[in-house]
Amino acid sequence: MSKIDDQQYLSTQQYNNADKFNDRVALHVRFSTNRYGWQRWMFDQLVLPPAGRVLEVGCGPGRLWLDNHERIPAGWDITLADFSPGMLAEARQNLHDLRPFRFEVADAQALPFADAAFDAVIANHMLYHVPDRPRALAELRRVLRPGGHFYAATNGEAHLRELRELVGGFDPRLAAWGATALRDFTLENGAAQLAPWFGPAELRRYHDGLVVSEAAPLAAFIMSMQVAEHASAPQPAELVRHIEQIIQRDGPIGITKDSGVFVVAA
Repeated sequence: MSKIDDQQYLSTQQYNNADKFNDRVALHVRFSTNRYGWQRWMFDQLVLPPAGRVLEVGCGPGRLWLDNHERIPAGWDITLADFSPGMLAEARQNLHDLRPFRFEVADAQALPFADAAFDAVIANHMLYHVPDRPRALAELRRVLRPGGHFYAATNGEAHLRELRELVGGFDPRLAAWGATALRDFTLENGAAQLAPWFGPAELRRYHDGLVVSEAAPLAAFIMSMQVAEHASAPQPAELVRHIEQIIQRDGPIGITKDSGVFVVAA
């Protein structure tokens, strides 16, 4: 059973702190083919007035702002929200020396903000974690002012395809790992889910891939995901050996990345 939208599991295990998240980020930083990173590209998409108010829901450890701190206009008023107190604490620690931010523990399904409070609202790879997505989308629309912009980043169905095949090849009982995330909110079905609240959305794709030449970082990435809680979860050392054998036999492992962002002008 998938736990991708299990709020208790996500807040107490997967995102109680940034450790698992950081294992995944480390793989992308070291082995991505596009050296212009996702967070830099994502920041490029933002359109706000010089004194705009910004809300990021599901901010995690604040990487969007940490990776772009020198580019943030002085006039922006930025609120970072996450349902996990642990992740929000990581964001506060990462960003406290950079500039003032507002921090709020908040559930996307019941946002503690006034109507039309923000010029831009960002949901960066988080909508597939929300149990009641229509309710969350209604809330995200409510707090966005008329004329503002909404940014909903997610992955496509091909994202990490080879990684799922690798895990299934290691143990067929894990073959369905990651399948639920491919159905919940994707580049293929996201526009239709946004339409009732936001109208037509423009999809902008980020072009990238992974070429992984070391087993340990890839094993750490896999173990940071829900696969580690599976009844037949591999031992890390076993997984490292399996990946090492593949690299020795076939060379570096190429992995598809398929990510992008829906942009909506309210």
